[in-house]
Amino acid sequence: MTERRSDRRGLGRGLSALMADIHATPADGSENAPDAGVRVVPIEALSPNPDQPRRSFSEAALQELAASIRERGIIQPLIARPVANQTDRFEIVAGERRWRAAQLAQLHEVPVLLRDLSDTEVLEVAIIENIQRADLNPIEEATGYRQLIERFGHTQDKLAAAMGKSRSHIANLMRLLTLPADVQQLVSGGKLSAGHARALVSTENPTELARQVIARGLSVRQTEALAQTPDKPRRRSAAPKGPPKDADTRILEQDLATNLGMSVSIDHHPGGEGRMIIRYKSLEQLDHLCQALSFNR
Repeated sequence: MTERRSDRRGLGRGLSALMADIHATPADGSENAPDAGVRVVPIEALSPNPDQPRRSFSEAALQELAASIRERGIIQPLIARPVANQTDRFEIVAGERRWRAAQLAQLHEVPVLLRDLSDTEVLEVAIIENIQRADLNPIEEATGYRQLIERFGHTQDKLAAAMGKSRSHIANLMRLLTLPADVQQLVSGGKLSAGHARALVSTENPTELARQVIARGLSVRQTEALAQTPDKPRRRSAAPKGPPKDADTRILEQDLATNLGMSVSIDHHPGGEGRMIIRYKSLEQLDHLCQALSFNR
């Protein structure tokens, strides 16, 4: 998608008014309300937002919502925007769950609040709608935040203020995206909590440790202890492990990992010297790292 507006607004501004429009609209999409902005749209005229943060939909939850829709109708209209260069085609901004459930309920039309929104607003509304009304799993939420940061240049501080979250909440979630894909899938599937996964971020073998955590049913504290346990030397010549890292070093590692999107390890010695290891998983990540290192030249 491309930006539709050159005057992009600040993150969060106007969203409360947008949501207020929805709450003020009659549930049946009645045209008696003055300038309600709601119209009834055929289900087939709507398509999902390809940047929708939510990637998984519980079939049981959709069936439950469909049963409610059969009995009471759609209480709250969907938000959609016109598709560029296509007549009577609309992209869902918020309400994809309702759209999917309406199909299960065999509705042919749904009430829709049409808005001409920029790409930034579309993604922002989708994230907020999901976070506030149908919790995203930690990986989906983190991915949404990363999209806002990478695609639209927002900072973690700005996101925290707009979303009503602490900066540490957003930073901790985004650290999960540095984990291998299989570990992220365990988090998405509910087999690992975000707390368990955070403890594995700075480890060298998160996949193996994740399997141990699940097999042994470890608590978050036990997982943190496991993650700090030095690995057995693989070679006789391997240097002995130093003392456990202090909290400031671990936090610095996590902040760097979040900003770079890569695993970062810092070995700091009392004399002031040390080394920092950054692990990349692809040539694209290496290119990103090179750009970041040469940014201030």
